[in-house]
Amino acid sequence: MCPPDNKNCVNQHYLKNIKNIAVILDGLKILPSDHTIGSVENSLHSENQLSYFNHRNLENQSTEVTFILLGFSEYPDLQLPLFLLFLTIYTVTVLGNLGMILIIRINPKLHIPMYFFLSHLSFLDFCYSTVVTPKLLENLVVEDRTISFSGCISQFFFQCIFVVAETFMLAVMAYDRFVAVCNPLLYTTAMSFRLCSLLVGASYSWGLICSGTLTYLLVESSYRGKNIIRNFVCEHAAIASVSYSDPYISQQTILVLATFNEISTLMIILTSYVFIFITVMKRPSTGGRRKAFSTCASHLTAITIFHGTILFLYCVPNSKNSWLMVKVGSVFYNVVIPMLNPLIYSLRNKDVKETARKFINTTLVMKCKARKK
Repeated sequence: MCPPDNKNCVNQHYLKNIKNIAVILDGLKILPSDHTIGSVENSLHSENQLSYFNHRNLENQSTEVTFILLGFSEYPDLQLPLFLLFLTIYTVTVLGNLGMILIIRINPKLHIPMYFFLSHLSFLDFCYSTVVTPKLLENLVVEDRTISFSGCISQFFFQCIFVVAETFMLAVMAYDRFVAVCNPLLYTTAMSFRLCSLLVGASYSWGLICSGTLTYLLVESSYRGKNIIRNFVCEHAAIASVSYSDPYISQQTILVLATFNEISTLMIILTSYVFIFITVMKRPSTGGRRKAFSTCASHLTAITIFHGTILFLYCVPNSKNSWLMVKVGSVFYNVVIPMLNPLIYSLRNKDVKETARKFINTTLVMKCKARKK
């Protein structure tokens, strides 16, 4: 057995194995007569070829690939406060988003396209927060912050699906507001259930395509041993940076997809709201203008927070000093925004607040009656 650092010994060991294989193949008449052992030796005589085979062999025999999510480990005194903070945020996120879906389902008045899209937005917020936050909470209370290769890739895969789908869901909701404000008489006809289902299905499908493409490129890359990720989530850039393969194709692919997703959705949103603004300003009554802008205020707030955070993360320079800013942006993007969306839409919506109040009162009355019995 040759030591790994003895290159000559390793090369001789490979030549000896190749000789034995060639003898066996020649004996079985698989090799033509002119393919002799000497020709095999000559074909692999160059040191570069031997180094390549040696590298691939050592790579295949490497230990299990794992990732270490450093997260906020450099702040040991803040681990417990951060755990309690993120646990509170996640609890509000789950209750808020699932509560929004329940409220929309139990109130027939809310069975219109706007709330149909809102229920899917709440579902997406719940999903991608659930993909990220539990692991973040776990790493704040345990010393072992490792995550398996399959676990890290799976986290990225599902997070990418839900985030891309939400990006286009917000654009679909902007188009819905455009139809409602600019063509109110044709709103029900134009935004049919079939069209709404197609728009939602297209958002999920494109998210799956983007995520599948990027995940495939990451899986095809080469990794070894333990790898350190300076974040609390398995993001594409962090995974690609620890790969031993050339990340150029993977980096260019995510750049093209991210740029296309951001520009296309922002164009839909801006175009929709430009027409909404022009239409509203043509209305003679101040009350009509106020009501129209009020119906769009919640959506505009959600869009500003979501896309503002994305653009902030794009603009952060890629340097060691910027890791704290990236972490803060990632926390806001992955943890805080899913909590804010149901609060934004519920606090400014009379129908949602009224339905929630009735549901809570009914639940309390039923509990009181059950206790009396």
